[in-house]
Amino acid sequence: MSVVYTADVTSSGDGRKGTARSADGVLDLALASPKEVGGSGAGTNPEQLFAAGWGACFHSALRLVARNAGADLTDSTVTVSVDLVKGDDGYHLGARIVAVLPGLGQEQADDLVGQAHQRCPYSKATRGNIDVEVTAKV
Repeated sequence: MSVVYTADVTSSGDGRKGTARSADGVLDLALASPKEVGGSGAGTNPEQLFAAGWGACFHSALRLVARNAGADLTDSTVTVSVDLVKGDDGYHLGARIVAVLPGLGQEQADDLVGQAHQRCPYSKATRGNIDVEVTAKV
């Protein structure tokens, strides 16, 4: 295997109350903890960033497997919800992925979403590490 791309992002300040900036300057964000955990909610947070990245990656994988199957995903969407869960041993993540594939039958949608979940690098990275629920809606 060979590295084809590296994203360098530096977090500075006070962690969840700091900033995140990519080496190329394209990403430059104020971070804030969500109000639900005592923060101001005045910036994005790591869970939103993770959900955004996973959603985009999953949607790309889904479109690839659909193209290979000859399926039209013109109006498809992928929503990733990342949960910050507090347990006895601290915080953990959980996630739900909902892919909406209008115009397809449920069986085909389920198959394509299952294939995308096997291909997506974020799905691979989290497999066995966090609880993930994946759903296809038509």
